[in-house]
Amino acid sequence: MGPVPDSELLVRKIREGTVIDHIPAGRALAVLRILGITGREGFRVAVVMNVESRKLGRKDIVKVEGRLLKPHEVDVIALIAPTATINIVKDYKVVEKRRVKIPRLVEGVLKCKNPTCITRKKGEYIRSRFRLVSEKPVILQCVYCGTLLHEDEILAQVLGEQE
Repeated sequence: MGPVPDSELLVRKIREGTVIDHIPAGRALAVLRILGITGREGFRVAVVMNVESRKLGRKDIVKVEGRLLKPHEVDVIALIAPTATINIVKDYKVVEKRRVKIPRLVEGVLKCKNPTCITRKKGEYIRSRFRLVSEKPVILQCVYCGTLLHEDEILAQVLGEQE
């Protein structure tokens, strides 16, 4: 199947920036949270949610004009949207396209849910560290106490719904 005709595009193309495609349906707002985008920064942002996808059935898309992603942002996006692709756009053309990859080790991003974990004790300055146990579904394990974090718990932390 060839490119989508312009008449079918839901959102116009961006000149320069990043398009995050193939986000699981309903997770675009979590991607914006990861990027710290609230709408007040001045970036032109397009969010398309629950559109048809041959690969996923339904997907979300986030386009951010004038903004490239930092490597740690891509790593966190991979945790909640492991099917996502990152497209770098210059002069209205995709110049780089890559799939996100879940990092083998996640440091200082998430909190261990075990209240007795050393990373949660006051006065201890140990950053949280999780190792990847499973990619489908995403499951991480605390390096220090062995507690497992499942994909829904990771998503809830990213959205700020739990500690």
